[in-house]
Amino acid sequence: MAGPAHFLIVDDHPLFLEALQRAIASVFPEAATVEATSIEAAKAELQKKHSFDVVLLDLALPGTRGFDGLLELRTLHPKTPIVVVSALEDPRIVHDVMGYGAAGFISKSASREEIGQSLKDVMDGSLTLPKGYRAPTVQAAPGTRQDFVIRLQTLTPKQLSVLKMLRQGLLNKQIAHELQIEETTVKAHVSEILRKLNVASRTQAVIEAQKIDFDSILDKPTGT
Repeated sequence: MAGPAHFLIVDDHPLFLEALQRAIASVFPEAATVEATSIEAAKAELQKKHSFDVVLLDLALPGTRGFDGLLELRTLHPKTPIVVVSALEDPRIVHDVMGYGAAGFISKSASREEIGQSLKDVMDGSLTLPKGYRAPTVQAAPGTRQDFVIRLQTLTPKQLSVLKMLRQGLLNKQIAHELQIEETTVKAHVSEILRKLNVASRTQAVIEAQKIDFDSILDKPTGT
């Protein structure tokens, strides 16, 4: 390593922010850490001249839904390793986190020593997963969540933002205002989203997008 490691911690719980800082300091005493309590704050930090070695991301943040935060950061900064640190330990969530391109998953119930070892593994270029994790049985057939993951990864950052707003029920005019673009541009983005997701309507796109919500995973039996 050329210099001290730089970590971005994205979490809105003060106690866990402190716990992560201690875990980092235990294995990287000279490491520099920056905190962000929302996805917007994390995006602002990543857009600065900081060069982060690892982003530690909580999934359950204010203003985010399902895997939206992870998808936004991964799409905007595909070369920056993102490790999800979450209390949501369902194997199907861990599986989807990795499918969306995370560099690992750390359980919030892990000990400081386990978190420290996981951070070392990621800094060494390895993936890290919870102890005892077993990937659920999944199918990549058309219409499955795994198939949707593959199609979702073809969206551009702007298209991903439009899809997020479609899920929120916003109209084209409202989306145009939020993104400060022309309404005709929004329509073009929607058309591309429908094409890439292989759906025929906005409603179908929203239904498909529910597959990136935690509830849609946890409401189904393992193996679906």
